[in-house]
Formats: sequence, C-alpha cells, structure tokens
Amino acid sequence: MHPNPLLKKLGFSNTDRLAIIHCDDLGMCQASLTAFADLWDFGLISSGATMVPCAWFPALAAYCRSHPGVDMGVHITLTSEWDTYRWAPLSTHDSASGLIDEEGYFYRSEVTAQQRGDPSAAQVEMQAQLARALAAGIDVTHIDTHMGTVAHPKFIPAYTQLGIENRLPAMILRLDEAGYLAMDMDAETAAFAAQAVFQLEEMGVPLLDNLFGMPLDQPENQLEFAKKGFADLPIGITHFILHPSTDTPELRAVAPDWPSRVANYHTFLSEELRQFIKNIGVHVIGYRALCNVMRAARLRL
Repeated sequence: MHPNPLLKKLGFSNTDRLAIIHCDDLGMCQASLTAFADLWDFGLISSGATMVPCAWFPALAAYCRSHPGVDMGVHITLTSEWDTYRWAPLSTHDSASGLIDEEGYFYRSEVTAQQRGDPSAAQVEMQAQLARALAAGIDVTHIDTHMGTVAHPKFIPAYTQLGIENRLPAMILRLDEAGYLAMDMDAETAAFAAQAVFQLEEMGVPLLDNLFGMPLDQPENQLEFAKKGFADLPIGITHFILHPSTDTPELRAVAPDWPSRVANYHTFLSEELRQFIKNIGVHVIGYRALCNVMRAARLRL
C-alpha cells in the first residue's frame, strides 16, 4: 500500500518507524493496574486500554482521574475467557442478545461470540462500555478490541462507527485483502475489512500499519524478544502490544499465562530496552497523538 498519510500529519517522514507501546487488559485484575502505574511512571510504554466490564475497572478509572495525562483507551470486550473469573455485558442479561453463555457471562471464545452475537446487541454493548468509561472521568484516547473479537463482518461496522461518532481512533490495520488473509483471517472477513479500510482512509480516519505482540506463552528471554521485535519493525505505525501484570496471588489464580504477563511487566521496566529503542531510531508515540489529529480533522463523512 502507499505510505500512511498519518505519518506526515504527525510530523514524520514516509520512511519513519513509529510504535505505540500499548498495554492491554487493564482493569482485568488488580495486578494489571499496579503494573501499568509502574510502567507509566517509568515512561517507556505510551498507551493502554481498559476492560470496562471487569472488576478492577473502577480502580483503573480512579487512577486515570488522578493522572489526567495518561493515554487510556477502551478495550472493547465481548468475551470472558478464564475458567473461574468471569465478567458479563453491561447492557443486557438477555440470552436472546447472543452475547452471554448459559452461565450469564460473555462467551469464552471469540469464535463463539462472533457466531452467536446479535450485531445490534453488540453495538449497544460497545456504546455502553465507552459511555461508562467517559462517565467515570477517563479522557478516552481510542478504542481497540479484546481478543480481536470485533474483527468480524457482524461487528466491524458498529466498531468503526463508534470511533467515528466519538472522534476516537479505532485500532484498525490499513491492510488490503491479501494482508488480512496473511494474518489468518477468513476470506469473507478479509474482504469486508479491506473494503472498510479503503472507506475509512478516504474519510481521513487515522489508521495503523502493523501489529506486534509480546508472547503470552514464553516467559523466558522476553527482553531479547522485545529487542528483536523493535529492530524488525517495518516502516509505518505499529500497535505494539504487551499484557503486563505484577506477580500476585490473584493473578496466579486467574491466568494460566501469568508468568508471561509478569515477564512483560519486567521487560518494559528495562533501561536497556529503552536505550535500545532510542538507538535504533524507532519513534514512540501514543494514541493521544492520533486522537488529536482526528479531533482536529474535518472528516469526509
């Protein structure tokens, strides 16, 4: 594809490499909040997103109110994946919505949520999650998606519309159909997503180029993994994901992948990693920069 027009709007060249170093799953448990607070103070990460239906969301919102400069998005949540720690929709308890399982919680898998979810009910739920975050005093900078669940023809229109209506960038990759197929997306969704990307870029909506994630199944050698990931970043704007948590009994009880989440946390407290990123010329930005561009633009609706 042609160079991302957002690069020049942000003051960079068409050959620059930018990374949004992004913390997912904030408010999922207490350990995610303490990890984010430490990492934000350290200053290497540049953004995060909160799971509004989860138990520790009120504490995360309180943190944002006391740190008004924090770059915080809403991690649109339509799944609840753990065995014994669950959460449910904000907007409904009606099984006819297709959003909840026989226990009354979100489905555990994104595939089931996509197969059974009613698009209208999902749209209402997405709106409710953003509305609660705003009402809690969070200066929301963007929206993104838990477990990629909104990446389906049923949900993409509501997700993109939510961002447009609220002048918030949505985490969407500006890929063509072949690019989405290369990410193991099914053919129908790849075609639908590629068409949406074309329309959004024509409107002037800020979009991203690349996606990279720290592993959740490999707690060892994460510093070297991160360094290689940054060294290999392609040109454009990359959404660089980590899932940091401090090591707590709650986290160990909730998440089988807790060792990797703790390793994510320690890796991004590394001065060595900070200097490495600086030395290789990767520019770290947050979603607030994209949000400011979107709010200042006159979108071609």
